[in-house]
Amino acid sequence: MSNFERATALVIRGTDFSETSKIATLWTREFGKLRAIAKGGRRLRSNFDNAFDLLTVCHVNFIRKSGGLDLLTEASVAERFAHLRADLPALYVGYYLAELLDATQDYDPHPVLFDATLALLRALGDAATDRLAGVTAFELVWLRELGYRPQLEVCAACDGSPLGGARVGYSPAAGGVVCQACLGQVRDHQALSLPAWAALKRLDAGDAAALGAEKREVRQALGRTVSYVLGRRPKLLGYVDAP
Repeated sequence: MSNFERATALVIRGTDFSETSKIATLWTREFGKLRAIAKGGRRLRSNFDNAFDLLTVCHVNFIRKSGGLDLLTEASVAERFAHLRADLPALYVGYYLAELLDATQDYDPHPVLFDATLALLRALGDAATDRLAGVTAFELVWLRELGYRPQLEVCAACDGSPLGGARVGYSPAAGGVVCQACLGQVRDHQALSLPAWAALKRLDAGDAAALGAEKREVRQALGRTVSYVLGRRPKLLGYVDAP
C-alpha cells in the first residue's frame, strides 16, 4: 500500500545510493523525519532541481511506503542558507540542528520544532544574532517537543520543595533544577548559579536575550541534558560550544 504526499522539508542527510540515485533524510513540517530514495536524483537533469544539498529547504512530492524507504517523485528548492557557507561557526550550528533532528523518531511531526529550526538558520545570517543563545533556545524547544522539557520552577526530584539560596542544583537525570534537600539523592547534579537559572527560565519563556556571563553554565547544563536524552554526546556539540 502506498500514498502520495506533499511536504515542505529540510534536508538533514543525504547519501549516494547508486550511480544515478540518492537517499535523502528529510525533516518535514507535515510528517516529521522520513527517509526516501530519489531515483535519478544524481543526474544533471532530473525532477529534483539539485534540492538535496544539506540544510536546503525544499518542496517534495513522494509516495509513502508501508515498509522501507519512501519514494521521492519530485523536489524543488524553496530556500537556501548561503550565509552558512561563509561562516564556519554558523555552519556548525546548522549541522548540530540536523544532528538533533535526525535523532527523532520517523513520522513524528512537530511543526513548532520545524519552524524553530528554520527561524534559527535564517537568524544566523544576521550579525546581531547571539549564536549560542539561539542554539540554547532551540535545544529547549527540541527537549519540550520531545517530552523532555527541563523542570525549572520547582525541584525536579521531589516536585515541590522550595528553591533558593545562592545556588541550586541541576540534574539531567532528575529532569531539571534540584533543591538543596535532594542534592544528595541525585548523583549527576551540578551547581547552577541563580543568574544562570534565571537565564534558563528566560530562554524557556521565549526571551532570546544574550546569555552574558552565564553562557558557560547554561551551555553546560543544556549540553548535558541533550546528551542524557540521546544517550550519547552529540558529535557537533563540541564544535558549537568551541570558543
